[in-house]
This record gives sequence, C-alpha cells and structure tokens, in this order.
Amino acid sequence: MRLNNFDFLRFIFALLVVISHANVLSGYGVKDQWIFKLTNGQIELSNIGLNGFFILSGYLIFQSIERSKNVFDFYWKRILRLFPGLFVVLVLTVIFAPLVYQNSIPYLDNYKVLSYIPRNLSLFNLQYSIKGVFESNPYSSSINGSLWTICYEFSCYVLLSGLLIIIKKRKIVLLFLVSVFLLMIIGYNFFYIQLNHIIKFGMSGSHFFNLGTFFIGGSLFASLKIENFKNKSLLLVIVSILVVTSLYYNSYDFFKHILLTIMILLIGLMPVKYFHSFGKTGDPSYGIYIYSFPIQQTLIYFFNIGGNTLIIRSVLLSLLFGYFSWHLIEKKALLYKNLNLKLIF
Repeated sequence: MRLNNFDFLRFIFALLVVISHANVLSGYGVKDQWIFKLTNGQIELSNIGLNGFFILSGYLIFQSIERSKNVFDFYWKRILRLFPGLFVVLVLTVIFAPLVYQNSIPYLDNYKVLSYIPRNLSLFNLQYSIKGVFESNPYSSSINGSLWTICYEFSCYVLLSGLLIIIKKRKIVLLFLVSVFLLMIIGYNFFYIQLNHIIKFGMSGSHFFNLGTFFIGGSLFASLKIENFKNKSLLLVIVSILVVTSLYYNSYDFFKHILLTIMILLIGLMPVKYFHSFGKTGDPSYGIYIYSFPIQQTLIYFFNIGGNTLIIRSVLLSLLFGYFSWHLIEKKALLYKNLNLKLIF
C-alpha cells in the first residue's frame, strides 16, 4: 500500500474547522482571522479545511469506486462511513440537551426534540435547532452547525456513483470527469449569483458547485493517477508559486479549484517521515468535525468563554470525542463493510 499523509491532512483540516467555528461562536467575524487579512479576504480557515476535505474525499472515493464490486457494495461502504458516527452524535445530543434547555414547554413535549434525529439523519433539509437549547448563547440558532456539509458530500457520492457503469472504460471516465470539472468551474465562476439563489433539498447551488468542484477535481486526479506523476516536488513548487501569485492579483477564487486540488493532493502524497504513519492511532477527523460544534456551544453555555480559551478547550475535547467516535463507533461499523449484501438485497 502506498504511503501518504492523508490521515494527517484530514486531522489538520478538522482542526482548522474547529478553530474557525470557535472564532465565529466567540463573536469574531471571519474578517478578524489573520489569514483573511493576509490574503485580502480571499481565504478563510474553515474554507481551507472544508475544501481540503472534499478534495481528499473525491480522490479516495474514486479509488473506492474502482474497488467496488457493484453499486450496493459502494453505497454500503459509504453508509457505514457516514451514518454510525452521525447517529451517535445525534442521540447523545438529544440525551444531554436537557442540561442546556431553557423553555416553558417540557423538553419531551417539544416536537422539535422528536424530529431532531430523523431530520438530521436524512442529511437533507436539516434541523439545526431545538427551541430552548443554547437559547442564551450568542449563536443560538444551531446546535451543530458542522452538519451542513454532509448532504453535499453524499450528493457527490451519488454523482460519482454513475461511474460504476463505465469504470473499466478509462478514456470515457476521464472525459466525463474533465467535462464535469470544467463545467462546474465555469458555473461557479460565471453564474455564482444565480446559483446562490437556487436552493434544493436544503442545499445551495453555489455551495454545491464550490465543494462539488473540489470533490470532482480530487476524483479527476485520482483517475489520472497523480500518485505516479514524476517530479511531484517540482510540480508542488510551481503550483505553490501560482497560488501565491493568484492571491497577489486577487484572482485566487477563479483558479482555486484547480490549483488547490493539485497542491493538497501533492502534499498528501509527499513522503514525509512520521506523517504517513499518523493514522496508526486511528482516524479522528470525522468525529472531531461532528462533535466540535456542540462541544463549543456547551463550553460557551456553562463557562461563557471565547477566543483562545475556547479554541484550546474545544480542540482538546474534540480530540477526545474524535478518537472515542473512531475507536468505539466508526471503526467497529467498518468491520461490516465486506458483508455479503446478497443476504440483504
């Protein structure tokens, strides 16, 4: 198996999202972030994390499609990766929410309590709040604001799963991915305002084209076997220079889908000592991502903290819950990934 730094990168991306959310929940806008100021408003911490997640996901999901026996095998593995961890965090939220509940309506009589788990397990048209939960917090409109990206991730799975029919036909697959990638870049860059007004199944057209383009970009370079490219170090230097140049000329947003995709994948494929063995202790990134927001809301509710204090405490607790989620929930669920689906379907 080829060594890579993907586990380490996912970990870093998850932490960037945690830090970004801590700033927002503390009352600081993205404009206060050092990287936002440094790049003249072109980059936010959370965007690096989310975009990086979708790039790596697109790369790895394409490889999963290549290995999948059929469509049921593919979706079964995706379900096992997403839903067990999500289900547990939703259940724990409903169980412990009474501790931060302030409402004249008894907790169990609040219909939002009963709908919270099924609505969010549907992935689409999410229910972000339960009236009365975190009511006194500065950002009271969401219990778990991290969940919004999961529907986009799953939608990308659906989009890419069509390749299962033609996966053996390399040239057609490559043509499909190049075409979709270019069309989505054009759509995002030239029709962003129109896309921003399109809301379907709780998803914004602009978000779908942005995140989806990174995902398809990752898949495209997986199909091109970027891991076998020669002179990857030189290519990384060139792409890094182009990224800095695009930032200098305030054109990063136009070129980011191609440049950042190549950069992230090349960094992930660099033979960096220790980083490629980071995942030996587990993969806490998904758990960190889905637990961090309610953890931060809880810390704010009980201790009224913000800034660096919130960042440090929420990062430590999110790490704990991330590893808990991986070792006790996600890893155990993945033991069933090779289940004979003929027994089910």
